[in-house]
Amino acid sequence: MATYKLDTLHLTNHHFHVGSSTSKLIMGASALAAFTLILMSPSTQTAVLSIIAVVAVGMYGYYLILKSKVSYTLTASHFQQHLFKGGWVIKWNNISNIGLCTYNQDGWLQPLPWIGIKLKQYSPYIDSICPRIVTEILMTQRTLLYLGARQHGREGIFEDIVLDSDPYKSEDGKKYRGLLAMLANRMQHQREFHEYDIFIAVSDLDRSGEEFVGLARRYLAAAEPESNTKCES
Repeated sequence: MATYKLDTLHLTNHHFHVGSSTSKLIMGASALAAFTLILMSPSTQTAVLSIIAVVAVGMYGYYLILKSKVSYTLTASHFQQHLFKGGWVIKWNNISNIGLCTYNQDGWLQPLPWIGIKLKQYSPYIDSICPRIVTEILMTQRTLLYLGARQHGREGIFEDIVLDSDPYKSEDGKKYRGLLAMLANRMQHQREFHEYDIFIAVSDLDRSGEEFVGLARRYLAAAEPESNTKCES
């Protein structure tokens, strides 16, 4: 039973926002480039087109930076990931384990740049996830799935399971089809290979994988249990 609560914590892989030193640097460089083009342009029309091009490149760069931003919120009750397209949320009392992923190579465990989360129930996570990021998860974690299949000597089934679209029925009887079914099936395959269901790239963190796992486990230990949460099968 938890006897204390931890404060809400916000983490991000970078702190770029309007008004930050990075954004000011980008705006300053864009302004300098635009001013230089005005001085060097042989005509007003060329100057205007050059400025438009600079602004377009700057806006595209700004979009790419925002798109790459990944944030996390840790509270006393839940853990949430925020991406450019959306995110997901899970309660601590629906998590049974958090740890670093490893790969068994010739009898030696090699660390992988992924942190795994094992759930008690799939439905709360699947119901909370933004559908727009499901495709991204399925694509970016293909390599992790392949390593798991290879580790268990099952590379031959990779093409069959990488986009497994069979309908999925959850522990509480909910039925999923389409992308959500593909996500649930992928989670099952990943659990078979890596013993985890959800994965976080270490490169998306502001600290080492070991430090993040230690932090998350403190929140997990401090979370209050929920009496109606079913145990995993």
